Amino acid sequence: MIIAILLFILLLGALVLVHEWGHFFVARKFGVRVEEFAFGFPPRIASFVKNGTRYALNLFPIGGYVKIYGEGGEGSQDPASFSTRPVWQRIAIIAAGVAMNAVLAWALFSASHAIGLPTVIEDSDHAPDARVMVIAVNPHSPAGDAGIRFGDVIRAVRTEEPVDHPDAITRVEEVQEFIGAHRGQVVHLELLRGSETVMVGVRPREDPPEGEGPLGVALVRAGIVRVPWWRAPIEGARTTWDVLALTSRALGDTAARFISRGEVGAEVSGPVGIFFFANETRQLGIAYFLRLIGVLSVNLALLNILPIPALDGGRVLFLFIEKVRGVRVNERLEQAAHTIGFVLLLVLILAITYRDVVRFF
Repeated sequence: MIIAILLFILLLGALVLVHEWGHFFVARKFGVRVEEFAFGFPPRIASFVKNGTRYALNLFPIGGYVKIYGEGGEGSQDPASFSTRPVWQRIAIIAAGVAMNAVLAWALFSASHAIGLPTVIEDSDHAPDARVMVIAVNPHSPAGDAGIRFGDVIRAVRTEEPVDHPDAITRVEEVQEFIGAHRGQVVHLELLRGSETVMVGVRPREDPPEGEGPLGVALVRAGIVRVPWWRAPIEGARTTWDVLALTSRALGDTAARFISRGEVGAEVSGPVGIFFFANETRQLGIAYFLRLIGVLSVNLALLNILPIPALDGGRVLFLFIEKVRGVRVNERLEQAAHTIGFVLLLVLILAITYRDVVRFF
């Protein structure tokens, strides 16, 4: 668990670092001086200076940051200062982090399509690696009590006797018929969980509740569907767009619920909830895990572009106000707005994290 937590922290840190690299890259392209580019937060472990920029490796790998000269208004007469650049260039520098997260998501989705993802197929399809996959588990059922999980692949079903199904199961009906014939008896399922084989003993219900089967699971027949390398970028772009649209709608619904009722839906998770979901997904294979990282990158992009002070979108909002008014917003007023926004976001994150801790522990 400790190793998984450390890897998760590094993963989130890498996503943030990619975001910050977008700011860094565009700032340098526009001739704005970048004072520091760092992975992690201080204290500093090591650093070096190249072309006027200090590159630093810090102790706490929970993110990263880029320090751009002139962000605080200094250097008002220096052409290398952020504060002297035209509004459109400042907007481009700020928005570049969001753009980089979208590009990263596209690359990860493209890779997952090339590697191959389990996809629901018909019984008549002769797809390679056809398998029976669990896509839902009722927690208050024999399957839930036995520890069967979403994403598990059922390779064989057995009784107490020697193997009844020597060949790997490839159709849902095989599982349903076997379980139906052994209600009330202990049966053993051979599951593939990621790359690990797991044996589970379970007693199918003789009289399950209406709408449920003896085990309490939903099963589909799935096959690994891969696309040619030249089509993977196209499918990656399509997936990126779909995830952007879906996540945008979800954010809109969440914001509307929070504004109207002061509630945050149970589907919203903080770092703790994301960790548990990521740890489960990691066990399903590399393609699923790459897709999850892509989804997280999209979420980071969309959250940052929201017009909320302290976020990139809030900073862009103040620049639009400057463009419309023809004069800069008072620096002290803007800084106060960003500080208040940061505190409110921190309180919200802590509240969601507390709810996740209660839910998972």
